[in-house]
Amino acid sequence: MTGALNNLKYDDDFIRDILEEVNVVALVGASSNPERPSHQVMKYLLHKGYRVIPVNPNEAGRSILGEPVVASLQDITEPIDMVDVFRRSEAVAEVVDEAIAANARVVWMQLGVVNQGAASRAEEEGLRVIMDRCPKIEYERLRLGIY
Repeated sequence: MTGALNNLKYDDDFIRDILEEVNVVALVGASSNPERPSHQVMKYLLHKGYRVIPVNPNEAGRSILGEPVVASLQDITEPIDMVDVFRRSEAVAEVVDEAIAANARVVWMQLGVVNQGAASRAEEEGLRVIMDRCPKIEYERLRLGIY
């Protein structure tokens, strides 16, 4: 098994495939504070050519790094490839439900974020899941875009 329920061990090809196939990322828990990890990851992903939609109900109607912030995944009107989750593990189940409803293809839980129940639900609905990893770190580790 290459998914989330494999003791948080992911094959490099599984991660690489996700990072290469994804175009639109909904970043749940985006912050306008440049010192916050979510801000740094958003900036990195934008720089690497991803379309990043910041999601944060407290920042809705503003912009982060030039991108308009929405309150929830339900407010996104374009197809979402990946939902990158910067929320506490306990909050992930609700995000997964929204990701399923939005027809996202991937749920990526950031470092320290693990919710086996939410991961199982997402995988049962056909989403690929990664937990306790950072796409910025994985992109660099796999040296994507460097040929």
